[in-house]
Amino acid sequence: MESPTRTQRLLAEAFGTSLLLAAVIGSGIMGERLAGGNEAIALLGNTVSTGAILIVLITMLAPISGAHLNPAVTAAFLLKGDISLRDAAGYGIAQVAGAVIGVWAAHAMFDLPVMQLSMKAREGASQGFSEWVATLGLVATILLTTRAKPLAVPTSVGLYITAAYWFTASTSFANPAVTLARAFSDTFAGIDLASVPLFIAAQFVGALSALALVRLLVGRESQHAPGLLMSGEEKYEI
Repeated sequence: MESPTRTQRLLAEAFGTSLLLAAVIGSGIMGERLAGGNEAIALLGNTVSTGAILIVLITMLAPISGAHLNPAVTAAFLLKGDISLRDAAGYGIAQVAGAVIGVWAAHAMFDLPVMQLSMKAREGASQGFSEWVATLGLVATILLTTRAKPLAVPTSVGLYITAAYWFTASTSFANPAVTLARAFSDTFAGIDLASVPLFIAAQFVGALSALALVRLLVGRESQHAPGLLMSGEEKYEI
């Protein structure tokens, strides 16, 4: 089986992140419309859809790009030496572009104005701390599960995000591309632009903290997991 080309890997990251955001925003809109004002029910619908689509996306795209779908995850793999700086930069651009396209697609599906800016403030130290915790947990889940049982990564990530929606005050964005894109949706899952820098900073710090924690737990040896970490010229086998 031939290794995916760089173009294929970038397209996979853009496509996957686009579908992820379409699910996040679309399920938020649908949940809010059907919940009759009950925000807990709306959040539950948003949660289940997001966790489910993550399992699907990682399973189908890991053999192509590694299914990072998240600049914080890509940054962690860059620091581990599992992806080149050139590819990491390309992944980041593809992820952000795909995320914004996914937001626009969700708006179009629900007959809303495509171009929007969120007015939903998510401010304060507790929100930033929540994003640090959420991202630390996510990246640690990926790295440690990859080492222990690679085939369990898609399900583990989906379940972690499902749980983190409810145990973090920020509802676990845990993804800089997702955070920026959600600023362009004035819907249930939106975040205002003024709140974005705090979230993104906390997410990258969380990813670095997770990398340090994993090194403390298992050492510095490289733990390559086929199909989930690699994004260079290696073959992907799940």
